[in-house]
Amino acid sequence: MLKALVLLHISIVIAGFTGVFGRLISADAYVLTLYRTLLASGLLFLLFYLQRRKVKFTRADLVYVGIGAVLALHWIGFYGSIKLANVSIGVVCLSAMAFFSALLEPVLLKRRLRLSELCFALIGMGGILLIFNFDARYRAGIVCGLICALLASIYTILNKKYAAGASSRERVVLLELAGGGLLLCLLLPGYLSFKGLQGLALQPADALYLFLLSTICTIGLYLLQVSVLRQISAFTVNLSYNLEPIYSIVLAMIIFAENRELTAAFYAGLGLIILAVLLQTAVLLYQRRRSEMTAEA
Repeated sequence: MLKALVLLHISIVIAGFTGVFGRLISADAYVLTLYRTLLASGLLFLLFYLQRRKVKFTRADLVYVGIGAVLALHWIGFYGSIKLANVSIGVVCLSAMAFFSALLEPVLLKRRLRLSELCFALIGMGGILLIFNFDARYRAGIVCGLICALLASIYTILNKKYAAGASSRERVVLLELAGGGLLLCLLLPGYLSFKGLQGLALQPADALYLFLLSTICTIGLYLLQVSVLRQISAFTVNLSYNLEPIYSIVLAMIIFAENRELTAAFYAGLGLIILAVLLQTAVLLYQRRRSEMTAEA
């Protein structure tokens, strides 16, 4: 169990590096995401081939391709937020996913609205709005980050609805990555009409960072999560991943000294977001403990 918990937090640190690579890579958000989806899906397909696992495409798989398109747009929004602001703003805005999920899940999954979820999400949104109102430098990045959070919420809900019962989670990930790459390839002519072929050019360092992002932070992260979930409950994993924004911000402060760019409004807003996460965690733990006591009785 201890080894699994250590691996869990290693996976969270790796997830935190996705934002760091977004700032290190000089390519714009579209090009970064295009190369990430194509490289990651190609490498994962190669892994399937080496394992002699067949990937037979059916009409039912179109839903996973569509979900992958939403994922690609979410990544563009995430990296766009980082490019327009910084890593800290990007990951803080991503926490608005809880707000959008609280509103959209009852509609898309046809369940009752949970008032507690909405209240906690509103506290987190209050933190983001606090930063937005008091620091005009990051407004474009925050707007882009909120769009990213909306798309992340839709992606997660669609995965719950359509992919939760899939026989092979690895196959679903491959199809989603390929779907994201396919959408971006379809958008490529429009991008080239504005930026030209030079827009696709990479610096030598960019190629290395993209390889690390696609292998360690995409395929490697997924495989690590699968390994952890074999030993630790999904509930514990989901709660632990609430630490991801904190890890990302700490990494950004260490690598880019982003603490010099951040104002008191940012820290006040971050405090509200952390409060919302802590309250939600406490309620989830209470509900889980209560259900366990009921089952024992």
